[in-house]
Amino acid sequence: MKDLKNYIVFDFGASNGRAAVVRYDGNRFDMEVTHRFENRPVYATNTLYWDILSLYAELKCGLQKSFAKYKKIESMALDTWGADFGFIDKNGRLISNPVHYRDRQRVDDCRGVFEKISAERLFELTGAWVHPNFDLFHLYSMKKNSWPEYEYGEVFLTIPDILNYFLTGKTCNEWTRITNSIMYDQVKKRWSDEVFDTFGLSKDMFAPIIEPGNIIGKISGQVSRELEIGPLQVIAPVTHDTPSAVAGIPVSAKGNWAFISLGTWAIVGLETDAPIISKEIMDKGFSNEGGAEYTNLFIRNITGLWIIQQCRAKWIKEKGSDISWDEIVRLSAAAPAFEAFIDVDDPVFAQPAVDMPQVVRENCRGAKPESIGQAARCVYEGLALKFKHDVAALEELSGKKLDLLHMIGGGIQNKMLCQWTADATGIPVTAGPAETTSVGNFLMQLKALGEIGGLADGRLISCRSSEVDHYEPKDPDSWDDAYQEYLNKTGGN
Repeated sequence: MKDLKNYIVFDFGASNGRAAVVRYDGNRFDMEVTHRFENRPVYATNTLYWDILSLYAELKCGLQKSFAKYKKIESMALDTWGADFGFIDKNGRLISNPVHYRDRQRVDDCRGVFEKISAERLFELTGAWVHPNFDLFHLYSMKKNSWPEYEYGEVFLTIPDILNYFLTGKTCNEWTRITNSIMYDQVKKRWSDEVFDTFGLSKDMFAPIIEPGNIIGKISGQVSRELEIGPLQVIAPVTHDTPSAVAGIPVSAKGNWAFISLGTWAIVGLETDAPIISKEIMDKGFSNEGGAEYTNLFIRNITGLWIIQQCRAKWIKEKGSDISWDEIVRLSAAAPAFEAFIDVDDPVFAQPAVDMPQVVRENCRGAKPESIGQAARCVYEGLALKFKHDVAALEELSGKKLDLLHMIGGGIQNKMLCQWTADATGIPVTAGPAETTSVGNFLMQLKALGEIGGLADGRLISCRSSEVDHYEPKDPDSWDDAYQEYLNKTGGN
């Protein structure tokens, strides 16, 4: 057996993050979390910001804790949620905290984008999800309102690439993250001239695009001295957390499988060789984004655990003490089935709410959920029924009859929801590992350092190293009946 080699992975989610050390013997790996932290956006002067400096401080803390326990580390890499950016000025300084994708300004300004170009044309040009969360809309809003970030910014960097810049002093934008900017032609694999010309944007402001599985550089001497750690290679993994999770799925061969990534957002999709672009696909809410080794992810984004996360925050505030996720799941399991239905993708659920349980009550169809268990069950059933709807659409649009769903992401710790997903869709589910995003991050480090030949080799390592849970469909008739009621009451789009 080879000596163990150690690698650090950082996974920054939209609500929390962690650092972990992966220990690899040349055949299998295991993973130990060394640092966990919260990601708390901040409202200031009517704008919702990411606290990027706090996140960078947590990154440095994770590095120190990892080096304190594992003295020799080969490399590190980080991934984040898949939206938002900042600008570096001519002196190399970050001009401002990046603005959160749920900030109202870009939503309010999005009509101006569609006055210049239709959503259909943007999808035809880029294949990306045309939604105000993403970069084009915020750039347009910045330019329209003469934000100093846009006026004086020299280099555009996505969130993960800002953090990599802080570590190394090198500017680059990783490819998978750029593919959902709504400015990048995923078919021709270059910036879309028509999009840039339409909005008067300059390509000169964008750092070079690099493919995942490449070395960015070493941490700077200043960072090394500050943290009292030795030289460390910084790798570009798949920096967008969803395709990183797909890269880490423990699957040994291609087949008729699809994935559901379950976190603050939920993403239903499958890998294809190239983007799939048509008006029908856009109308049904599907889109494309880049995956490892230039694979394409054909996906639909769904409002995921965001609703229940917002509900939990309200319940904790009302109770004055913590309510665990296990308790919420237990209460929902005990509540009556199929009494109320919501479409989790209704825009009313997308924005932060002081009282999300009340928003659920006001917008459900059926009996109004009053207790924690009733409200939670309404949300969880809404997710499972949405998965049924979108998996059926995925089969129709791709022409594939699916025989397996891989569920990934932190949400798979809710075993009840995994079982309900199998029940609702009628398709067997394999769930795990929960840290699949970190696995994909680690595999791209191995590729960059020449330890593996590519993604196929890496997934075999994931198969050998991962523990997964299996769920067979149960009681499909009751879920089929509930699905018809769900469609009748919500429209189920």
